[in-house]
Amino acid sequence: MVREIEYGQAICEALEQTLESDERVFLMGQGVNSPWYVGNSTKGLYERFGARRVLDIPVAENATTGIAIGAALAGMRPVIIHPRMDFMYLAMDQICNHAAKWHYMFGGQVNIPVTIRAIINRGGEQAAQHSQSLQAMFMHVPGLKVVMPSTAYDAKGLLIAAIEDENPVIYIDDRWLYPHKGEVPEEMYRVPIGKGAIRRQGKDATVVATSYMVYESVRAAERLDREGIDVEVVDLRSLKPLDEELIYESVRKTGRLVVADAGWKTCGVAAEVAALVAGNVFRHLKAPVLRVTLPDTPAPSSSALEKAFYPEADSVVSAVRTTMKGS
Repeated sequence: MVREIEYGQAICEALEQTLESDERVFLMGQGVNSPWYVGNSTKGLYERFGARRVLDIPVAENATTGIAIGAALAGMRPVIIHPRMDFMYLAMDQICNHAAKWHYMFGGQVNIPVTIRAIINRGGEQAAQHSQSLQAMFMHVPGLKVVMPSTAYDAKGLLIAAIEDENPVIYIDDRWLYPHKGEVPEEMYRVPIGKGAIRRQGKDATVVATSYMVYESVRAAERLDREGIDVEVVDLRSLKPLDEELIYESVRKTGRLVVADAGWKTCGVAAEVAALVAGNVFRHLKAPVLRVTLPDTPAPSSSALEKAFYPEADSVVSAVRTTMKGS
């Protein structure tokens, strides 16, 4: 049965069904029972599964991430939640030096089936240390898979796929998406890691987007359609592995590319996509590739400045108009 539920509820349903179907799965995270930390994405799980399988952990990111990785090495399938992605910096040694490398260092004989769920808590005057989007940093590290769902359907399907994967997956969700609703089957299903999706067909320009910028890009495309500009929107869904061929196919068709990612501009996801297109389908481009990203500055704490800092549909509309003039 398919019904319409919120993005945050879809995450919760994925967790509930994997906890129910596999006794090796357990959940740990700071404020795992608090809507202030995780919204509605774990609602009712503690009451149903108890403290042995839904653990509210102390503020010790490095140590608790190490515990989760150790449990994965021992045959469990932990999901550790970092309710503010910013503080994953404190666990970078565990994630990037250990979890990401052991499968390779032991010649494929060791697996680390840990899911590291990272929540972006941008906006709301949370300022520079509580609102960062660090997806590009983890995308850079061999041995890590990185996914960023934009719809409720993918939020559930990608999380189930991540938990069932034999090696580390960084699963990144954005709190701005939690209220958005979409059609989601009740039963368990998987969205394959490494496959993107076309959210809107178009012929004049391609917008490749991640996470909540997919939503903003579709809004932008609908506005541009009224101006006679037909925009194709590509949802990456998976940053590593990246569905390169899907991007190339779209750019071959449209000849123009805008990349929209709510991370920083320098060395970001948008920079990687732009470089791939330039290196593989350059002759199909009719105009320079443009990037819609955060500026290379820390996030402001003023709500007025936040409105200028975070990209949205207007930013995408402006970039598409510019690239249409560049041909």
